[in-house]
Amino acid sequence: MPTVDEIKRIAEIEFADIVKNTYQIDYKLRILLINNSFIDVNLSQKLSDRFGFHWECRDTKGTIYRYDNFPDKNWQSIATFPHHFHNGSQNKVEPSPFPPSIIEGFRAFMVFIRNKLKH
Repeated sequence: MPTVDEIKRIAEIEFADIVKNTYQIDYKLRILLINNSFIDVNLSQKLSDRFGFHWECRDTKGTIYRYDNFPDKNWQSIATFPHHFHNGSQNKVEPSPFPPSIIEGFRAFMVFIRNKLKH
C-alpha cells in the first residue's frame, strides 16, 4: 500500500504548479492549493486498499469533489462500486472516472483539479 509520504511527494513534485503546501494532520495528508482550497487524503489505517481524496473548494456553494472506495451502501448501485465520485456535492455521486489504483487514481484526481483550477 502506498504511504502518505509517497502521495505527498507526488503532490509536491508533479503538481507543484497548483500545490502551495502539504502537511500531515494525524494520519491524513492535507494539500493546500494555490487558490486556498484544500485536498484531504485519507489512506485507511485498517484496510490497505481503502482511500479517499476529498477536495474542499471553499466557495459560497460549498462545492466538494471526492473520489473514494469506502463501500457506502448508499452508492452500491454505482457501476464502479465501491469506487465512486462525488461530483460537486455530497449527494451527486457518479461512477468513478479515475483509475482504481491509489497512486494512479490520485494522479488522475490531481489532473482533474488542475484542469478545474485553470478554467
